[in-house]
Amino acid sequence: MGRNIRKRRSPLAVRAVAASAALAIGGGGLVWANFYASAHESNNSGRNTTKAAGAQVATIQCPDVGQKLSNVPKQARGEVDGELATLDQQITDAYQRLATTRDAQTRDASFVQNSILTPLKQNRSVIIDRIKLEINRVGGKAPSWLDGLSNCTGQPAAGQANGGQNNGGATAAPSAGASAGAGAGAGAGAGAGASASASAPAGGAAQPGNGGQAGNGPVAADFVDITKVQPNVARKPQTGAAGSSGVFSTSCGVNANKKFNTDNVIVAPGVTNGAHHLHDYVGNQSNDAFANNDTFAAAQTSCANQGDKSSYFWPVVRIQNGTQDFDQNNLGGGKELNVGAIQQVRQAQIKFVGSPTSKVVAMPKFMRIITGDAKTTTNGLANANAHWSCTGFENKVQLTAQYPICPRGSNVVRTFAFQSCWDGVNADSANHRTHVAFADAQGNCANGFKAIPQLTMRLVYGFRAPTLTNGQIKNAYAVDGFPEQLHKATTDHDDFINVFDDALMNKMVTCINNGQRCK
Repeated sequence: MGRNIRKRRSPLAVRAVAASAALAIGGGGLVWANFYASAHESNNSGRNTTKAAGAQVATIQCPDVGQKLSNVPKQARGEVDGELATLDQQITDAYQRLATTRDAQTRDASFVQNSILTPLKQNRSVIIDRIKLEINRVGGKAPSWLDGLSNCTGQPAAGQANGGQNNGGATAAPSAGASAGAGAGAGAGAGAGASASASAPAGGAAQPGNGGQAGNGPVAADFVDITKVQPNVARKPQTGAAGSSGVFSTSCGVNANKKFNTDNVIVAPGVTNGAHHLHDYVGNQSNDAFANNDTFAAAQTSCANQGDKSSYFWPVVRIQNGTQDFDQNNLGGGKELNVGAIQQVRQAQIKFVGSPTSKVVAMPKFMRIITGDAKTTTNGLANANAHWSCTGFENKVQLTAQYPICPRGSNVVRTFAFQSCWDGVNADSANHRTHVAFADAQGNCANGFKAIPQLTMRLVYGFRAPTLTNGQIKNAYAVDGFPEQLHKATTDHDDFINVFDDALMNKMVTCINNGQRCK
């Protein structure tokens, strides 16, 4: 896709928005080595009291139009992308107005509704009408429910913990087989998640305000001593006679080339700073906002096997220790409240594994897959797939809604297990989710979906653990993200574009189906 005119989200002022999301626990998918995790943890008994002093409304929540648009004609996608960017800009502007009018809100209980939410709804309605027009113009049929997505709500800080992160309200995560697009009309069914929860310690009271070096998180309640969490990892289903137990490994380094950018060519092609946070890249060395399939095919790769030019990219982790990094004055970096020292991974293990119930088929070249969701505050947890742990604990504890504090000698581990079922037709979809799905709890793909090699990634870091004393977190670490998402652990996500050559992809499929270990 060529360049478009999607606007950038303007950065928020430091300490601009005091938002505390109702980040209930969840997340579907497999964890490392293809085992299934229930990935729940019950949480600290104290509520998260993060809020701006004197403010009743902490943040603004709007329906994610792009996430729900699962059927957009290809001819209209460029124009629709541009309008979706305008919706993003409107939300950012509304956040800024919310953050800079606290005195007026204190004096007038109707100020937020009358001066922020009502104009925002009116502006969103105009853009949604344009989206409908673009879809209909090329012969599509815009869904009638789009009009219902214009309304946004104010989220009070005091009401954000219900059923969520600090109210003991662990919600059942989708099982390892839950549809990745369950909240967006995916064609695969969601399995029921295991409800066994792990208990986290009391304490960990929230710090004043939103905490964090830039005033937008994380707070103490976002962390838990992993040694105090009960085991919560379920056994994976056994591979049957019809299954595929092989493992194919590819070694692509740890981004020693320092390839970073704040683009996301999957969700925002042609848009500089389309991600609004910084990505680490391994594999394909030409991934930016303006890359296309020809660019990827002609690129250099950091992978040891030169037949793998795939792009593997994820948001960086930073230590919020008062320092700044090279991007402190850049959009997607410090200007959008992603601050602190960027941490390079020590290990980036990439493996493709099979299905316990069937053989796998080759992925289509240039397939795009996103796992997890960077906007769980807005979108809820239907697509959350974060897994945090520590070395020595990975087979026992996987956390979704909190970051682990690891004991001495143990390192933080981020684990991703991508969707492993494909619709058999599309290399991508309008919302970048519904062409793939998770298998169910037994490892079966839904009707019409085929098992593909499941990408699993294990990222190990070497930084010192933060300290938690008297409800204060020192030298916190956090994943990059949108400023209003408050750097919550549950927003972690990962991206993949398949650029294996045909010969190597066929080798991978044969290896996995034959139960071998290959690279």
